Amino acid sequence: MAGADTLIFFVNGRKIEEKDPEPLTSLLDYLRYTLRLTGSKAGCKEGGCGACTVMVSEYDKTSEKIRHYSANACILPLCCLHGMAVTTVEGIGSIKTRLHPVQERIAEAHGSQCGFCTPGMVMSMYALLRNNPQPTEDQIRTFLDGNLCRCTGYRPILDGFNTFSKGVCGKGEECCRNSIYNNVAIGPVSAQCTTATKGTYHPPYDQTQEPIFPPELKNNWSKYQETPLVFKNERVTWYRPTTLTELLDLKTRHPGSKIIRGNTEIAIETRFKGQSYPVQIDVTKVPELNQITKAPSGITFGSAVTLTEIKDTLETAVKDMPEATTRVFRGFLDVIRWFASTQIRNVASIAGNIMTASPVSDLNPLLMAAGATVKVTRKGGAVRGMKVDSNFFTKYRTTCLAPEDVLLSVEIPASNKNEFFQSFKQGPRKEDSISIVNAGMRVVFEKDSDIIKEIHLVYGGMAPTTIMATRTMTSLVGSRWQNDLVTKATSLLAEELQLEPGVPGGMCEYRQSLTTSFFFKFYLSVQLALCHQIGVSKTKVPMSYRSAVPDINCPHPTTSHVYDDVSSGQPPDDTVGRSLLHESGLQHATGEAVYLDDMAAREGELFMALVLSERPHARLVSVDATEALTLSGVVDFITHKDIPGETTWGQPGSEEEVLASDKVLCRGQTIGAIVAESRRVAEHAATKVKVIYEDLKPIFTIQEAIENVSFHGAPQTLTSGDPESAFNTCDHVLEGEARTGAQEHFYLETMGSLVIPGVEDGKMEVYTGTQNPTLTQDTICRTLALTSNNVVVKVKRTGGAFGGKQSRNLLSALPAAVAAHKLGRPVRCVLGRQVDMATTGTRNPTWAHYKVGFNNDGKIIAYTVNVFANGGMSVSQSRAVVSKIIFQIDGMYNIPNMICIGHSCKTNLPSTTAFRGFGVPQATLITEQMIQHVADILQMAPEQIRVLNMYNVGDVTHFEQELSSCSGRRCWDECLTNSQFEKRRREVDVFNSENRWKKRGLSMVPAKFSACFAATAKQLNQASALVHIYLDGSVLIAHGGVEMGQGIHTKMIQVASRELRISPSFIHVEACSTDKINNASLSAGSATADINGVAVQDACHQLFNRLKPYMKPKGTWKEWVNAAYMDRVQLMATGFFKMDGLHYNATSYNNVMYNYFVYGAACSEVEIDCLTGEHHMIRSDLVVDAGDSLNPTVDIGQIEGAFIQGYGLYVLEDYQVSPDGVLLTQGPGTYKIPSIGNIPSQMNVQLLRDSHNKYAIYGSKGVGEASYGLALSVFFAIADAVKSSRADAGCPDRFQLDCPATPETVRMACQDQFTKKVKPTPEGDFKPWTVRLS
Repeated sequence: MAGADTLIFFVNGRKIEEKDPEPLTSLLDYLRYTLRLTGSKAGCKEGGCGACTVMVSEYDKTSEKIRHYSANACILPLCCLHGMAVTTVEGIGSIKTRLHPVQERIAEAHGSQCGFCTPGMVMSMYALLRNNPQPTEDQIRTFLDGNLCRCTGYRPILDGFNTFSKGVCGKGEECCRNSIYNNVAIGPVSAQCTTATKGTYHPPYDQTQEPIFPPELKNNWSKYQETPLVFKNERVTWYRPTTLTELLDLKTRHPGSKIIRGNTEIAIETRFKGQSYPVQIDVTKVPELNQITKAPSGITFGSAVTLTEIKDTLETAVKDMPEATTRVFRGFLDVIRWFASTQIRNVASIAGNIMTASPVSDLNPLLMAAGATVKVTRKGGAVRGMKVDSNFFTKYRTTCLAPEDVLLSVEIPASNKNEFFQSFKQGPRKEDSISIVNAGMRVVFEKDSDIIKEIHLVYGGMAPTTIMATRTMTSLVGSRWQNDLVTKATSLLAEELQLEPGVPGGMCEYRQSLTTSFFFKFYLSVQLALCHQIGVSKTKVPMSYRSAVPDINCPHPTTSHVYDDVSSGQPPDDTVGRSLLHESGLQHATGEAVYLDDMAAREGELFMALVLSERPHARLVSVDATEALTLSGVVDFITHKDIPGETTWGQPGSEEEVLASDKVLCRGQTIGAIVAESRRVAEHAATKVKVIYEDLKPIFTIQEAIENVSFHGAPQTLTSGDPESAFNTCDHVLEGEARTGAQEHFYLETMGSLVIPGVEDGKMEVYTGTQNPTLTQDTICRTLALTSNNVVVKVKRTGGAFGGKQSRNLLSALPAAVAAHKLGRPVRCVLGRQVDMATTGTRNPTWAHYKVGFNNDGKIIAYTVNVFANGGMSVSQSRAVVSKIIFQIDGMYNIPNMICIGHSCKTNLPSTTAFRGFGVPQATLITEQMIQHVADILQMAPEQIRVLNMYNVGDVTHFEQELSSCSGRRCWDECLTNSQFEKRRREVDVFNSENRWKKRGLSMVPAKFSACFAATAKQLNQASALVHIYLDGSVLIAHGGVEMGQGIHTKMIQVASRELRISPSFIHVEACSTDKINNASLSAGSATADINGVAVQDACHQLFNRLKPYMKPKGTWKEWVNAAYMDRVQLMATGFFKMDGLHYNATSYNNVMYNYFVYGAACSEVEIDCLTGEHHMIRSDLVVDAGDSLNPTVDIGQIEGAFIQGYGLYVLEDYQVSPDGVLLTQGPGTYKIPSIGNIPSQMNVQLLRDSHNKYAIYGSKGVGEASYGLALSVFFAIADAVKSSRADAGCPDRFQLDCPATPETVRMACQDQFTKKVKPTPEGDFKPWTVRLS
């Protein structure tokens, strides 16, 4: 096929002409590296995070309208954009010109923290507004279903965007703008209740002010859309036919070619699975494949019609056609709503879903169940109609179509009065989630009866292909739709749909239980429909069963915030205590905030790709880079032999090699690194390095480590009182276990480093994403045998960190530094998402065995804990994490006799590392599981046990520190009142008594978190600052804190504003740099604002005192500064702070291990679906003692973000490793963090009022980690709901919910007649799909 070879499209109104474009180039790479439009971010490169979202626009000649849609630029092929217009975040607004309302409102709502996800959020919302200028709140939430945020907890993002909606506040009379919240007075007039838009007027969005679609693309539509294209390079040829004849001819000449519509699957296969498709055919402009035809028999969709177009068409049909004829359509809509994300649905086609033939396809079970028909043809052949039936999918990812066949269309049939249809899907979470099991079910009855004429039960996720339960279907024909059918059908299904132990995907028992649970839901749904249609008695479906039919209701989220306002006498320019916007918030929203990989390439810059171990434990027999070095563009292969200095780094006694020399200790350990002229060449060449291994026995789990006595150092022990003697005095003594899994940090910006060698004296400049510039500087110097004054490390900001960037950034920084030092050229090493997840480590999985002694009244007398943390291949942060666990194992409870022994296990996994909370989330879970255990034994409410044992002011911890200002009980009491706990407890009990298959749970937990670095590391409790005042009055601050989303720079501006008594507009914070602030402490431990704030305060105080003599009553700040300068007054000052008073001795009393504690309490209510294990957070109330908050909205954002991240740890995030040590959950496709649909329908946050912390600047507290453990209120609310389900099932015996409480865990804990039909996985000689690391 002949065709044009020049790609023409528009970007932000600029015409782009690219001759012979690279077929494998994504739009994202072209935007970032060719056009230098770096606002669109590379978060995952698999279409799963939304950070790269752009808007694509094209003219539809048929409707004569412009179609706008959001898309993932990372998987959208550049070549498919011919004749289209692309809008990026830079194209809608800038701080240099004007801001778009979307950008303004997300910034005003504090909807960005690290800011890396913000441009994608903005563009998703922008695309929605271009199609619907006044959307509903539900539409807004739906359009954001493909955008992930790890920082904010999503609430402020929705708050900002909901200002565009035509809805009203969902809280009605309880609206946050009212002075009464839940019938509870919010306190004195100094307290205020806020929403993102309180007091802010937003004019209506005016769509007419938007840039116009390029007239050239509309006026010359035929030229752009009817001209075939051919683009090729040495590896791939890309065709874009514009007629069916051209397409059929291409398919005949290239039967092995891949047809592309949205590229959503092929991008993953080629980028991550090593697949190669030399011929690719873009069918988006073949008219016959884009047609939609309606007929009485159904609706026919061309094979290139997108899922969004299908959804819109079916919604119209459901609205306009009789109910009985649209039952199949509604079933499809129920699944399409949750199919991938909005961005994916906008480009993916129904034919792509069919031809991919995935065994967990969301649509193929529905097509088979509905009896859908496809039309197929080939060159020279007739159009053939084919049923999508049990013969259509022949084997794994294979259909019965011949290679030269082209799928033309799919007909989704209409239903009739005697026909009922339903779809089901269960994944790890609702939004953008691959199915675990899905199903399509259709039954046809004899006319006006309940006798089954035909029935179709089709499942995905139960075999290598989509399968029909044919034996069950045959057996059910002729049966009546009555109660005995459930027993018969579920028994047949349980027998027919069995899975072998160790089957790919795992979760055998859960998946089998879903097959019968889905049928039961289908039975109830149809039975209720028959009640209305043919008059079957409604009593056949008990009232308590009816809630099983609908999905859990998830109303649009509402929020309220309560905190102390500043005093009326506080000067307007004094912003301390006010909700000052994030200092980079506007730049986040416009894409102008620069992250490491946004920096322009330096002259002569090289790119690095790591060569990683593919074995968990092995000797390196040989490493051969010969083939890689022959590739064009490859410059060098860096190995341990190239290191001029120390070859190891890390904690003494358990260092890890910079580059492995003779042995590898985990999969993902760095063996060497390819350096090349381009990123793509480096990555390709890295796959050509041949490594031969001699395998050694690996250790992965805590139990294996215990059995093999494999530990990082000796156990750590902390003792208080005499537990063993105390056990003899207790009414009850019991033992139990508790565990937490691994948790991936999933910061949106992956690890990366840019190292620039100097031209003389071996000097080096290092840009890297780290929380600890000092460690990075010191380690690079040791590795290169340089002194610290020759290496400068700079960090402007990081796109999230959460502890993961304390030290693991060195995995990219050290090899890059070695290469730059050797080659004398800049080297950039940025890890892809999958590499980052496979190498950088996680939160420590933990397993604990405890023994507790208590009395009949619930008072706990003695508590011993033996806790083991999986530390991975090197000690890294693990011993420090274990130390934190044993010091925080008391939780919020005063237990007089305690022993905690902690062990760091050495295993063949990537080294685990610091993570937000630093061991406290694990310690809290262990102790709260113990509290729950005690409550179960005494048959008391766990809240009673908590209150009885809670610390009071003046109590002493198990490490002998007095709690002189303990506000834990105040937080508890206020949360108890705010949440109306007792009233809602009764309401939950009533709900559970009336509903068998939906259950609600309610739980309340306290929290105590130690802020600052411990006395055992008190050298870290120091900070320096440098403040300059220039002649124009502007102020520049340098301090040692790293901005990673927590708002540290914003708070430092507020401190300087108060001390200098000037507007924040005068003040700017410089990037963190080791040549400005030397020996800075790491940004961690909720201490960054505490220590750096006082250092900034000190410097500003000095400057203010110097300027005081020149401050004339009628002068201005600038005039005072100039007067001082003319008098030769130094206008630069250094500030310093060191925290005094900390001391700890294990054998003494009156210790001060920590500077202060942050207290809180949370109450959460959930609803679970007992048949699937799915859940929803109905409401969460949090009260946190933030002291006198420096910035209430920033602090509330930290509290909400930590709470949702903690929810991920305890409930959602399931980190999976195979028995061979292969990470199975790499990237957002398989590792699910909380999405926008996971947040509570109602979330209320109160900062404890009238609280002043005398131990930190201006009475504030660091709150970034304290609320992590409050997410246990959700975990135990789920357990509470499960308990009710088990009681109904006749299983009143005690159970313990494991963490994380995934749908699988919850469903299998519920127990009922359906789970009992599943044969337990036998103990046997089979290889499991995953291993439990804890």
